[in-house]
Amino acid sequence: AEEEREYVVGIDVGTGSARAGIFTLSGKMVATSANSIKMWKPKEDYYEQSSDDVWNACCKSVKEAMELGNVTKEQIKGIGFDATCSLVALGENDKPVTVSPSKNDEQNIIVWMDHRAIEQTKRINGTKHRVLQYVGGGVSPEMETPKLLWLKENLPESWQRTSKYLDLSDFLSYRATGEDVRSLCTVVCKWTYLGHEHKWDETFMKLIGLEELIGQNYVKIGSKVRPAGDSIGSGLCSQSAQEMGLKEGTKVAVGIIDAHAGGIGVLGAVLPADDGDDDDVPVDAEEIEKRIAVISGTSTCHMASSRKPIDVPGVWGPLYSAMIPDFWLSEGGESTTGYLIDHIINSHAASVAMRAKAAQKNMSIYAFLNVCVSELSQKYNLSHHSLLTKNLHILPYFHGNRSPRADPQAVGVISGAKVASDLEVDLILNYYATIQAIAHGTRHIIASMNANGHKISTIFMTGGNSKNDLFVSEHADVTGCRVVLSKEQEAVLLGSAVLGSVAGGIYKTVIEGMKHMCNAGQIILPTKGDNGLVEKYHKAKHDIFLKMYDHEMEYRSIMSDF
Repeated sequence: AEEEREYVVGIDVGTGSARAGIFTLSGKMVATSANSIKMWKPKEDYYEQSSDDVWNACCKSVKEAMELGNVTKEQIKGIGFDATCSLVALGENDKPVTVSPSKNDEQNIIVWMDHRAIEQTKRINGTKHRVLQYVGGGVSPEMETPKLLWLKENLPESWQRTSKYLDLSDFLSYRATGEDVRSLCTVVCKWTYLGHEHKWDETFMKLIGLEELIGQNYVKIGSKVRPAGDSIGSGLCSQSAQEMGLKEGTKVAVGIIDAHAGGIGVLGAVLPADDGDDDDVPVDAEEIEKRIAVISGTSTCHMASSRKPIDVPGVWGPLYSAMIPDFWLSEGGESTTGYLIDHIINSHAASVAMRAKAAQKNMSIYAFLNVCVSELSQKYNLSHHSLLTKNLHILPYFHGNRSPRADPQAVGVISGAKVASDLEVDLILNYYATIQAIAHGTRHIIASMNANGHKISTIFMTGGNSKNDLFVSEHADVTGCRVVLSKEQEAVLLGSAVLGSVAGGIYKTVIEGMKHMCNAGQIILPTKGDNGLVEKYHKAKHDIFLKMYDHEMEYRSIMSDF
């Protein structure tokens, strides 16, 4: 088709690599390439990168993907960037300024997962200022405000020399165009910008000791703030066009945080009506409000959008235009999911033997354990495999709970542990109970959101765990929601490409771009039949899930004197 000859580029900068994907205007990826990024760890909990290194990795990835896809620069109609929410410092002539105890200027990025600013975080949250209610009641050391305060207090020389502080995706669009435009997504989510009021809060900056950032209409942290997908200035500048192998003037979109790009990359797919009607449901504002993006890898992020602000305790937000422009974003999360599944497997005595068996069959450990679950269920003659965990219950708060309890001190619980006569069976059951526990965590988050005014009924899942069939089907069974997987596995790259398509004028709005470029793959429905057995079973399991936390709180209080 003629229109398929036009393409857009999505560029995604993760923690370890920069990737580029070339997409058709209907959302099909024709080529992708990745290059790794250097990471410095000068001290424990310190993580640093170089903006020059990141930019070079982006350029190299774009050139390689263009070559692999056999695409010419004239065919590219727009570019979108997403990145981790890391902090970039630039000085005179946009040269890097060190953020490192090593004093090396090349190291000018504090990476998102860096926890050096714990002390500053506590002080900022101690102010109880009103801006904090929009970031879930308090900033985290992974946000930019505490990191800025840390730089002022610990590297005064860098603080003096820096003329711009940027979120990483904003740095990329600035480097691409030469125009300093900030994304509503980054500054609202990570910098305490009040998007719905279109302003920074001066009283907050003075209160926490960052008054130096106020001058010249906040030029150091962003005086021009636009929604993601807006086209920036005159597009790609000549130097960047050369470095990327693209055409000068190619449209560049205002960028977005990586997880939020994943939301844009999945939530737009057109679906059949869930009441079995033949007609597809139009993807309009009302339909978007029924959808939640569940982005699940090492940890899980739950992103729901609404036209009105909805306050949900323990859920970050409501954040105005933080993902889809003009919608309020509520962002829940489970701190450890994929990581917890691996922990349960790896810390079990049977893990070495089971990994060897999986390798023999040329299967991943997860696929192998999933087969074991269904074989075990047949062996015990159960009417449904979920009944395997009738007497085994897990509370998955092994790294605290982010949503909806907002309790970083929470711990995990395993109830129903036994001396196992068969260690392998014991591992299979613990693995399965953990997946169910994580799904109950998602059920708890969705229930809290819906109790406060959301209307969520469909989960759109992406990320590493969405490749695990049992993980996916368990989320459908436990939550009672249908689960939709994307046709395009690289949802984050696709989300950035959607922004590129809007900047390029191909689609008028982000929602229109999502509608044309997001495509549904498999749709998994909750298990029905057998007189509602599975539904009733998980209602009972969920009651236990909620009680386990209350009991664990009691134990903590009993021991609180010691």
